[in-house]
Amino acid sequence: MTSPSPAPLAPWRRLPTDVATALRPRLPDAVQAVADAVTAATPVFATIEDSKFDSDVRTAVRVAFERFLDLVGTDEPALPPHVHEVFVALGAAEAREDRGPDALLTALRTASRQMLRMAYESLARVRPVGTGELLDLSEATSAFVDELAAASTDGYALQLRERAGEGDRRRRELAELLLRGGAPEGVVAAAAAGIGWRSLEAVVPVVLPPEQARDARFRYGADGVVVERARDAVLLLRAGPRTSRAQLAEALQGRGAVVGPALPWQQVPEALRLAELAAELVAGGAGSGPAFADDHLVSLALAGEPGALAVLSARRLAPFAPLRAAQRESLLATLDAWLRHWGSRAAVSAELFVHPQTVSYRVRRLRELLGESLDDPATRFELQLVLAAR
Repeated sequence: MTSPSPAPLAPWRRLPTDVATALRPRLPDAVQAVADAVTAATPVFATIEDSKFDSDVRTAVRVAFERFLDLVGTDEPALPPHVHEVFVALGAAEAREDRGPDALLTALRTASRQMLRMAYESLARVRPVGTGELLDLSEATSAFVDELAAASTDGYALQLRERAGEGDRRRRELAELLLRGGAPEGVVAAAAAGIGWRSLEAVVPVVLPPEQARDARFRYGADGVVVERARDAVLLLRAGPRTSRAQLAEALQGRGAVVGPALPWQQVPEALRLAELAAELVAGGAGSGPAFADDHLVSLALAGEPGALAVLSARRLAPFAPLRAAQRESLLATLDAWLRHWGSRAAVSAELFVHPQTVSYRVRRLRELLGESLDDPATRFELQLVLAAR
């Protein structure tokens, strides 16, 4: 029966104990030299003017040096818990500062070279150092710093996972606030800022099949939040370049999406309801592209949906909002009569008890406010619907 092979010796087991004896008296100078070299060799670190950062670097170097000297001549594992935690925390700090792992790994490689140099120079002051001893010393320092790098990488990855989890929680919180409605502005603004939305004005809800939730998260990233429900998924997009009709039509092609109207964040529940009602209208009859609730507002309004009528009213009457109340009312009354009488100046004049020239003046003003849309049949019908509701 073949006996099991003996476990390989730890690289620091082969080091002569006088390495530690020679280096300990020089430890304060060695720590400072390595800390300075690490900072100078890492451009990102060199630009950081922070006393706590400098202190953290020196602490990490001191802990690493002290542990390395304790390992000399032993078979102990490289990092006991208290040392491991120091470098896990160092990696986590790099993730929190969004510096990426490269800077830290560069610093550790520099530290490895400096540790080897300091150990060799300290031992050479006491006695001659053979080639074999130098190779053993090089292998031991490299293996030890590899363990430090592994701990730092673990800390970096752990922090990223925690941040991702916290980010998901914050995104769910914002989505719930918007969907529930009625939240104070300050609360919503804080929740939006928590996921990187510095401003929140209009929001576009998109109703999707549940299997599209994952793709929506990936596709829209920081621009949207996704809520999965029993029957569907809801994507809430902050209004911007990516929520133009053309962009949405292209991005949501073939995904069974129904896009709600872009409304102020306070009206997300109403916008979502309109998207859901539009989804019922197009069920089974939608093409490969997304359906837009905006295309069905008239149908919904005629069916008695007050939210659809409110959206139509806000949009069609928006050009009149800056006017004084009296001027706005006279122009809207003229517009209503003009549409019903098919542009007959005499009929409008008779109904409103104003001079025909006054009607002409008001119609010119209406054309200034509404432009070419005043001649569009669909727009005229929507205006008539909105004005009748007033």
